[in-house]
Amino acid sequence: MRYLDLKRINEPYVHAADEVLRSGWYIRGEATSLFEQHYAEYIGTEHCIGCGNGLDALTLIFRAYKELGVMKDGDEVIVPANTYIASILAITENNLVPVLVEPDITTLQIDDTLIEQSVSPRTRAIMIVHLYGRCAYTERIGDICRRHGLKLIEDNAQAHGCTYLPPREETYLLPHSCVPSVASGKPITTFHIPRKTASLGHAAAHSFYPTKNLGAFGDAGAVTTDDADLADLIRSLGNYGSARHYVFDHIGRNSRMDEIQAAILDAKLHDLDANNERRREIANIYNKVENPLINIPRCNRDSVYHIFPVLSPRRDDLRQYLADHDVQTEIHYPIPPHKQACYREWNSLSLPVTEMIHAQELSIPCNQAMTNEEAERIVDLLNDFR
Repeated sequence: MRYLDLKRINEPYVHAADEVLRSGWYIRGEATSLFEQHYAEYIGTEHCIGCGNGLDALTLIFRAYKELGVMKDGDEVIVPANTYIASILAITENNLVPVLVEPDITTLQIDDTLIEQSVSPRTRAIMIVHLYGRCAYTERIGDICRRHGLKLIEDNAQAHGCTYLPPREETYLLPHSCVPSVASGKPITTFHIPRKTASLGHAAAHSFYPTKNLGAFGDAGAVTTDDADLADLIRSLGNYGSARHYVFDHIGRNSRMDEIQAAILDAKLHDLDANNERRREIANIYNKVENPLINIPRCNRDSVYHIFPVLSPRRDDLRQYLADHDVQTEIHYPIPPHKQACYREWNSLSLPVTEMIHAQELSIPCNQAMTNEEAERIVDLLNDFR
């Protein structure tokens, strides 16, 4: 059994690519504009800016904040230590300093009880990563951002369609509160209903790599935000630094979503919620696993299960056992960022929770192309593992 059958998943959307190919317009056309409009509406933000990939989306956010004078070289950004390395590359590429914070082993997301002790006079932002398709946002994180005047950046590369579910039904504030209060005139935002991840902070980055829940047929990415100035600048920076034809106000780069990817993503967007619900159904079957050698981290209904991670102290044996029974798996990710050669200055750091997750994590198939019978078979295999 394949870990992810992209051919089967993508077959219904090939027509969208064909239509663009026949149109004769391939960059910055109607398909991109429509997808940006529809995706912003879906996420619940004012703006969506398509770009080349998820790393570019993150990098352009920080670059734009530097151009706006919000950040400068040497400023610090708090980031989860167990994230994919792209989250950290975007920070260091902008000459900013990542501050690694351990995850909570029960959620696999950044531990919000450890964040405030890492805030310094040089801290300018917190990046949360909705890793595995789980919501990383908490009210505590929002409160820290408000009290310390920090930007909240969301890495939403793995969480298309994920929602933040309020822990109780009452008014609360977002870190980017923007609606004036009638009584005090101070900014306040209130809501009582779930909100999509990527609409909770000041700006969010999205990857549409083919394996994502909302995946293109190649590389593509986007930024969502309610900040019009930030959106305009990101669009310019991704177009060589130009907002007007052949006029360059900034030293930019070429990072644009092409029409084929936009058309495919727009077609897939209609099915995203249904496909995420199917992933939840598969995940619920996996909750039948009862093996002391395998830890199944439990999730709330907010998860869209981009990745279904299990933890095992015998991860490599388990992977081989499943392979012997024709079940493909993946490891996300075998080496934590602080142990990578590209960040040698961090190699001596001790981050035990992160290191345990990276040593024990194994991703089992979980996607809308699977059948219940396939999931039940994997449950039986996991329960029989010794």
